[in-house]
Amino acid sequence: MTFEEILPKIKQGKKAIRTGWGGSELYIFEVSHDQYQGEEINPYLLIKTNEAPTLSMFQPTSCDVLADDWQLVE
Repeated sequence: MTFEEILPKIKQGKKAIRTGWGGSELYIFEVSHDQYQGEEINPYLLIKTNEAPTLSMFQPTSCDVLADDWQLVE
């Protein structure tokens, strides 16, 4: 799938990964309805990996946006 195809699914709460990554990446997902010190935060993407710390902010690169190897994961 392309990023344009996978993004609506991520917004629905699904997890996704690129088959081309092949590293410690497990999946990306959206965090929504989050708060910090009582203030609402805009939705953002996190990536889960096998490395410590296991969660990091995810900002897709131009390669990620143009790739067609996205797939959903359980």
